[in-house]
Amino acid sequence: MANLSGSWLGTYWQDENPTRFELTLVQGGNTLSGRILDNNDLGEASLVGDIVGRNVSFTKTYLTNSKHTVSYTGTVSEDENYMSGSWEIDFLSGRWEANRQDDNLTLNLEIIQQKKQPVSLST
Repeated sequence: MANLSGSWLGTYWQDENPTRFELTLVQGGNTLSGRILDNNDLGEASLVGDIVGRNVSFTKTYLTNSKHTVSYTGTVSEDENYMSGSWEIDFLSGRWEANRQDDNLTLNLEIIQQKKQPVSLST
């Protein structure tokens, strides 16, 4: 079973128009919960769902006055750093994808700096 806990950045498409979102997931066994912040007027939403093997599904419910819930289904890559699938709300549907975000950017910067080779200034 994939482990999806953590931070994700993603995009969903509605009528071929992309909307970016930030996703934070907490996984307990097969159960998922979390928050999504869409880069649009609807803003923040909560989610509940599950993961079975590499198949993920969750329902997004906006915290605003919107009465709509959005159903997401998809699959997780083998390295557990990418997921994609489709979403559906009433009579609308589209595709979505998300990439895991590294929580320790400082450590990544230190590793990159250590790998740099000194430049020789010989004449």
